[in-house]
Amino acid sequence: MPDAVVVGSGPNGLVAANLLADAGWSVEVLEEQPEPGGAVRHDSEVAPGFVNDLFSSFYPLAAASPVLAGLRLQDHGLRWAHAPHVLAHPLTDGTCAVLDRDVAVTAASLDAFAPGDGAAWDRLHEVWDRYRSDILDALFTPFPPVRAGARLALRLRGGGGLRLARTLVLPVRRLGEEEFRGEGGKLLLAGNALHADLAPEAAGSGGFGWLMSMLGQTYGFPVPVGGSGALTAALVHRLQARGGSLRCGERVERIVVRDRRAVGVRTAGGETVDARRAVLADVSVPALYGDLVGPEHLPDQVVADLRRFQWDFATFKVDWALDGPVPWRCEDAARAGTVHLADGLDELTRFAAQIAMRQVPDRPFSLFGQMTTTDPVRSPSGTESAWAYTHVPHDIRADAGDEGITGSWDAKEQELMADRVERQVERFAPGFRSLIRARRVLAPPTLQALNANLEGGAINGGTTAMHQQLVFRPVPGTGRPETPVTGLFLASAGAHPGGGVHGAPGANAARAALRRQRFGDLTRVQRALTRRDRTGDKK
Repeated sequence: MPDAVVVGSGPNGLVAANLLADAGWSVEVLEEQPEPGGAVRHDSEVAPGFVNDLFSSFYPLAAASPVLAGLRLQDHGLRWAHAPHVLAHPLTDGTCAVLDRDVAVTAASLDAFAPGDGAAWDRLHEVWDRYRSDILDALFTPFPPVRAGARLALRLRGGGGLRLARTLVLPVRRLGEEEFRGEGGKLLLAGNALHADLAPEAAGSGGFGWLMSMLGQTYGFPVPVGGSGALTAALVHRLQARGGSLRCGERVERIVVRDRRAVGVRTAGGETVDARRAVLADVSVPALYGDLVGPEHLPDQVVADLRRFQWDFATFKVDWALDGPVPWRCEDAARAGTVHLADGLDELTRFAAQIAMRQVPDRPFSLFGQMTTTDPVRSPSGTESAWAYTHVPHDIRADAGDEGITGSWDAKEQELMADRVERQVERFAPGFRSLIRARRVLAPPTLQALNANLEGGAINGGTTAMHQQLVFRPVPGTGRPETPVTGLFLASAGAHPGGGVHGAPGANAARAALRRQRFGDLTRVQRALTRRDRTGDKK
């Protein structure tokens, strides 16, 4: 019987398992899919010789994460690669905003839109540089981040803390208007905000866009050499080197609860795997509380709150094998790992508004990844392994593109939407479609079939909007990995601090399990001493 059972082998589950193994616990990880990794996997199915990431690709949060740094995954084969530029946002007129790890290069790019905007970017970066370590400590620790938060509050008290707090809750459109005269800086912030499901007018989108931009400025958007699965392979190798075990093809269908305590899991094959100390679930919140744990084990208020749980946008992705480099109008875009494709801030707002109205966008804002530009081993010399993803509503009511896409996502609708994404790329890179050797379409149901946590293609474990963050994540009054069931811990992106490959939810869950065990051991010792004292008194 292992000390802990971890359900799911995404990065959070594997981080949790590693930390428990480091503490001397025996750990067994059970994974539904035939291979580990969750949304951190790659394959070579698009075309021979081309490596394509199935889900996530670029990892600024992993590069910044003290959790992953502490695991020293470089000792287990992990290496990182960077593109010459971090990110580019071209416009159809040939101008282009560039984010580079060199602040001076970023600033010069923005000055080309409006003189003085480079200095404005420098000021935003100075704020980040001043508070970066405290912000990251607060971000990657359980909520409330008592020690990190206290340090940050102390520093902010005498340094314009209210102004920074205001910046963090601003809509990104307003933040851009306050800081920049030209469009370049606004585009960098707004495009990064839309890595999540935050419209340019949404409260908090300014803070998220600023955070992602500054992470890219400092750490870049690196990728694992050889494919995203190299990160998973390093986590698995480290776990197994410490005695942990991993079984794939084992779907957990129920968490076994006795006397309000999680004591193990039952698999779809009928096997019961007991857990001596804890069960950690790297699964979505609705799956944990709707499927794995029955409502009879949950407070009525939690069950009621789950009816209000909100997913982030659905995702539609296309992978390509290209016969040559993408023919961007803007030369700087050819040197960027990530390219944002929307012809201005208003087009971003239009895109988000169409999703809010449950329409399939006609000009889908797309994140475009140039993987061979970033990591040359991803495809043969002179070619490019590339992808793009965009967002669509979960519940589609209309097609803004007038092609009749309904959300059935049958073969015809997948091809129609993939063509629409390609036309969006073609606006900024004329001739792109002539380079396509092969493509693969990953519609929302396909993404979910490959990873059950990606409900309807949602990739962040729930909305990033302020009403489902911090103490509201996953439901009001939580914000921590502990659950209403003793010995059961939420270790997925559904818990604070949310989506992204950084390992924090898994680490927080593992530490909570260890803390509970230490507290339990201390309590047992105290009770034993009390009994001994009482026995001594009677004598």
